[in-house]
Amino acid sequence: MSFRFQRRDLFRQGGLLALAQAFGGGIRRAVAAPLEIGSQMYRSIGVRPVINARGTFTIITGSTTLPEVKQAMDQASRSFVDMDELMEGVGKRLAELSGAEWGIVTAGCAAAITHCTSAAIAGGNPERMQRLPNVAGLKNEVVVPAYSHNVYDHAARMLGTKLIIVSDPAALEPAFNERTAMVYIMAGLQDTGPLGTKVVAEVARRKKVPVLVDAAAEVLTLKPNVHLARGANAVAYSGGKCIRGPQAAGILLGDKDWLQAAWINSAPHHAFGRSLKAGKEEIMGMLAAVEMWVKRDHKAEWAQWESWLGHIAQSVQKVEGVSTKVNQPSPDLSNRTPELLIQWDAAKLGITGEEVAKVLLDTEPRIVLARSSGSRTGNMASTVAIVPYQMSPGDEKVVADRLYGVLSKPPKFSPPAAPEGQPVNVAGQWDVHIEFQYGSIAHTVELEQDGAKLVGTHHGEFASGDLTGAVAADTVRFQSSLPTDGVRVGFQFAGTVAENRIAGTVGLGEYGQARFTAERHHYRSGRRG
Repeated sequence: MSFRFQRRDLFRQGGLLALAQAFGGGIRRAVAAPLEIGSQMYRSIGVRPVINARGTFTIITGSTTLPEVKQAMDQASRSFVDMDELMEGVGKRLAELSGAEWGIVTAGCAAAITHCTSAAIAGGNPERMQRLPNVAGLKNEVVVPAYSHNVYDHAARMLGTKLIIVSDPAALEPAFNERTAMVYIMAGLQDTGPLGTKVVAEVARRKKVPVLVDAAAEVLTLKPNVHLARGANAVAYSGGKCIRGPQAAGILLGDKDWLQAAWINSAPHHAFGRSLKAGKEEIMGMLAAVEMWVKRDHKAEWAQWESWLGHIAQSVQKVEGVSTKVNQPSPDLSNRTPELLIQWDAAKLGITGEEVAKVLLDTEPRIVLARSSGSRTGNMASTVAIVPYQMSPGDEKVVADRLYGVLSKPPKFSPPAAPEGQPVNVAGQWDVHIEFQYGSIAHTVELEQDGAKLVGTHHGEFASGDLTGAVAADTVRFQSSLPTDGVRVGFQFAGTVAENRIAGTVGLGEYGQARFTAERHHYRSGRRG
């Protein structure tokens, strides 16, 4: 996806219960209120719901299930069935609806990737299935075009596989050998290029290696499915995104033999995928969602989204200096939705895009925006974006009123007071000790200082990366990112300097926050040259 957020930090405070201190005694735990089944269910346990003006992100629970899906899940919960017989019947129906040879329901798209990988390695052989994730002596390599190497391929790596990353078309055929189990491709604009699905599948077919396409956030294409038509053997979708099925469900469509092996490698069978269980409720809810996909009026849904954006645009344009435009999606099939971009000069309105996003998230009713830009410490040219993809009828009025209110009468924001005094010298090598929520690790940073500016290198446990930052009096801030398999891990250090010691916090994005201390191992008094 094109947007990057510190996702979990947005909601870290929302569901915490306070500790109460007894008069004259120690600290005792607050007693949680009982769960209320109804419209106030989340609030009854201290969780504040949000209006989703951002899209189908798992961190904000994907999408809302269709009424027919809810009904199917409720009805499924009222009877017992044999799970193998259930998936046999669902597989036949998914094949009829999609035009694929077969289909199965999984516990999300990532689970579908794992089950396909298990089946590619072990097939339906129980001896091999019981050995996983020990892949010694088995096919254990997965060929991946470089553009597809991403954080989600962890679902294939968890089997103990080795990813063979291919960056050059000339290296494609040599990447296959007797150890190759599968090809993994992330769907997107690049999967029609020089290392796209059609090209890769032609080679894989000659090598008798199955190809899986990860189309998690895409709209369904049926009869034919676009990825199967390009030569893929299976395609995986998230059920809880645009299809609006259960959030903890996904579907696999493709070759019958491979998908039936993937099912045998998953729950209720005792195999590696046992922990990735899809229950009867998710299975029937997912089938109902696919049934509804072929019945839904997608053009009418699009028109409704655009009308909502038009209502919001009309409201915010009443504020002098605010302009809007609607961005239409690229040809990519993922997260296909129009987007409303709202723009203004924060120097004139008195509020930045980042501040608007924070106000709407912190106050009631809470709204999560698609993205925002503009800050007092940087560029005051500000924007916020609205994605109507997962809004419900009536949300557009709330979003319009809230945005108009904040932009027309912005709350007062004061920039944080800057520490006074000359920047302390932090140049040199520092031994860093990071304390995570559970566990700790030793890192090293090398800082080069030019006045208030910092550059240098961050050495982590497995990799190193550049860092940049600044010093203000005795306060130091610097950030880095370290390469890992399929993604980069970001670190945001903020601390206070006292002689040759720094103490503070490390922001880890969606992984929360840690504390750190650093001791200067090597002192350098000069500036970098």
